[in-house]
Amino acid sequence: MRCITVLGPSQSGKTELVAALAGLEGPGARSEAAGHLALTRFGFMGEDWCAVDVAGGPEFARMGGAALLAADAAVLCVAPDPEEAVLAAPWLRAIEAAGTPCLIFVNRMDAAKGRVRDIIAALQAYSSHTLVLRQIPIREGGQVVGAVDLISERAWRYREGQTSTLIEMPPDAAEREHEARAELLEHMSDYDDALLEELIEDREPPSSALFAIARRETCDRVTIPAFLGAASHRNGVMRLMKALRHEVPGVGALRERLGAKDALAVGFHAQIRKHLGKCTVLRALDEGVAAGAPLAGAGLGSFLDIGGKTGPDRLAPGEVGIAVKSDQLDAGRVFTAAAALPVPDWAKGCPPALTRIVTPAHERDEVRLSAALARLAEADPMLRLAPDEASGQARLSLQGPMHLRQTLATLADSFGVEVQTHTPTPRYLETISESVDEHYRHRKQSGGAGQFADISITVAPAARGSGFAFAEVVKGGVVPKNYIPSVEEGARDALDRGPLGFPVTDLSVTLTDGKHHAVDSSDHAFRTAGRMGLREALGRAGSVLLQPIERVDIHVPSVYAGAMVSVISGLKGQVLGFDRDPLYRGWDVFRALLPASSEEDLQLALGSSTQGTAWHEATFDHYEEIYGREAERIARERAA
Repeated sequence: MRCITVLGPSQSGKTELVAALAGLEGPGARSEAAGHLALTRFGFMGEDWCAVDVAGGPEFARMGGAALLAADAAVLCVAPDPEEAVLAAPWLRAIEAAGTPCLIFVNRMDAAKGRVRDIIAALQAYSSHTLVLRQIPIREGGQVVGAVDLISERAWRYREGQTSTLIEMPPDAAEREHEARAELLEHMSDYDDALLEELIEDREPPSSALFAIARRETCDRVTIPAFLGAASHRNGVMRLMKALRHEVPGVGALRERLGAKDALAVGFHAQIRKHLGKCTVLRALDEGVAAGAPLAGAGLGSFLDIGGKTGPDRLAPGEVGIAVKSDQLDAGRVFTAAAALPVPDWAKGCPPALTRIVTPAHERDEVRLSAALARLAEADPMLRLAPDEASGQARLSLQGPMHLRQTLATLADSFGVEVQTHTPTPRYLETISESVDEHYRHRKQSGGAGQFADISITVAPAARGSGFAFAEVVKGGVVPKNYIPSVEEGARDALDRGPLGFPVTDLSVTLTDGKHHAVDSSDHAFRTAGRMGLREALGRAGSVLLQPIERVDIHVPSVYAGAMVSVISGLKGQVLGFDRDPLYRGWDVFRALLPASSEEDLQLALGSSTQGTAWHEATFDHYEEIYGREAERIARERAA
């Protein structure tokens, strides 16, 4: 079995294309939805194939690397409009990062909005590999009615719902075909010395040799061939499928690309299904895998077939199946008999863009929710689970709203847990604006030994980011040395909550004087004095609210880089600059500083200003002061 991953922007016709490919030899294909993936198994000319259809949408482009874990080749489905080429940029980026052989299918040519040459040129702006046009359209009355193959130089007329029919080369297409073929051969000769020599000597290379060169260059990923058609009418689909059959490498190439010795299978997707538990979609490598055999350190359970209730007892090399009753198998792992190995970085996706605090709708479900989230995190490598620092509640980080919607649906359907979500609050801090001296006496008498501690402290602002510092300058033993650490501990206790209701940072406390009692003084008394003394000092020292500032790197197609200035300015951020991305053609890395409270607004702004093609990664940089109405609003919300 060979496996292709079909991906591309929303509304490019991926599902139509998979259905058309699977229907070339009539009914018999088996399909199964699996979250944002759909798996289709079909036959073509005596060979088994599996097509993995990845849902469109920007957040799924950021997850596309995982689907490529199983792919011998990728088919990038694009719209016939040069203006929409930028929408394919994230998918091209994922394909190039994975090193997967790729074929482009320009779909819906019956409604083309531009010249094919312009479409390919626009796509070339986002690929470091050479895109080569393998067909040119035949037009009549402004409509595309067929295509000419540039290697075989055969012309084909489309037929509605049927395979194309061979026709004579139309006279008005001959000149365009000659020009386009010369350009194709020139690109191919850049990577083949024998072909270059033939072209220099003005010798016509045979078609068989050209097809062999095309196959090698596709497998070696030096060129990306582009084909034309309209999947909904089955136009051009047979030509694409024949190219896949001849030019897509076998599963051995995938195993080399994954780079894991002794790998038996790769898990590229998983779901939690009611009554079945975790179901991991596997593709067998090398020797294949059998039910009951060791995989990832435990015995492998049974298999489900694509679209069927029960599967075979064994997956042959290259076959795709769904493993059940195998809790040791997680998605996003390469499996040997003894271990589950990490996948290459390109398969791990982009950093999560959306974060939510998740709480059970009913208090009785708290334990069930915790267990369900842990199971989901095992099944979905694109989902990250951690406790929220402020509340201790579950904090989910996901790729976007659709990913969140799928996760909540799984919680409800498979685990029977209803949840509520809300956006986490940034971790605000506070500090002081001026130095104060504070004298505090702690005295308590309630029968027996009492409590006595008397301290004088100086509290002063410190450099931003320095945290808390404690010092002492007492003389004459007025505060015994063994009680001074207790004063420091008490001062640290007071940092948990300042006058504005937030943790306190960036200040120094100096113990300058004090008194003790030979009987009533104790560690507890001096710790209490340190805590209460600092709290009173903070109330007089002028509180200042601090907000976290993040350093944001925005990965954006170059055509949208200029728009990032107004986006960042509108979110009260600071532009640091931008550079060309050294790894991916047509992309820039735009750098900025941004308040953490604006990160979710940034995600929404990127969606609207870049048509969802850009994504960002954020890391904490520093804290800075925030004043005025914004600070007052935050303090009121905290108090409430």
